[in-house]
Amino acid sequence: MTTWIRFRDADGSIGFGTLDQHSGRVVQHDGAMFDRPRPTDISFAADDLTLLAPCEPSKVVALWNNYYALSQKLDKAPPQHPLFLIKPPMSVIGPNESIRRPKSYHGKIAYEGELGIVIGKTVSGASVEEAQAAIFGYTCVNDVTAIELLQEDPNFAQWCRSKGFDTFTCLGPAIVTPGNGFDWRSASVVTTLDGVERQNYPLDDMIFSPAEQVSLLSHDMTLVPGDVIACGTSIGVGSIKDGARVDVSITGIGTLSNVLAA
Repeated sequence: MTTWIRFRDADGSIGFGTLDQHSGRVVQHDGAMFDRPRPTDISFAADDLTLLAPCEPSKVVALWNNYYALSQKLDKAPPQHPLFLIKPPMSVIGPNESIRRPKSYHGKIAYEGELGIVIGKTVSGASVEEAQAAIFGYTCVNDVTAIELLQEDPNFAQWCRSKGFDTFTCLGPAIVTPGNGFDWRSASVVTTLDGVERQNYPLDDMIFSPAEQVSLLSHDMTLVPGDVIACGTSIGVGSIKDGARVDVSITGIGTLSNVLAA
């Protein structure tokens, strides 16, 4: 298991590297994160860095109804193919950045704690085995929604609009590579709102596994390095009051914290 982060150092320079969980040191790398990055002799104390979103996706593919427990609660049949929407890259923010309420919207804003899949190589029309090899790692996601916009127009459900605002895709704090200490099958997503637990669900309740998601979605669109698939959420979604903090935690990845700006 390798832990990758993107950061801004004290001089304002943006870089990326690997975090040693025991020493708390970050080794800066050269090149591209997804194309044979090279370690340098530069290292930092993690506490001296500002964490950024761990990747810069060209798109975020966000799933809906991908957990059996939520499917049963909603009285919906499990889908035969991932149900998804696309979130734009400008919606992405990193750890400790503020979620901003759209100026034109005064309704409820909801959190959704999720696992995120980070794509490491270009993939199109892939088998499940090829899709698994294209997964670079995993991160935490808070898939934010302007919930009252969804059904504002009775003729068309506005999924992309309600979830696509700037700052409505929180990613981080790191990307953890699969294997050697991280197995999504034994992990859970825990979401807290101002320190109170609101979600705690096992990832092995997924309808489509990560590799299945990548494979099926790659037949609908080409996925490129840095793209993120938000795997969908389960029971416990709720609204965020202005000034409230949402923490999304997955053991082995870390905790993603963001506040809805007052």
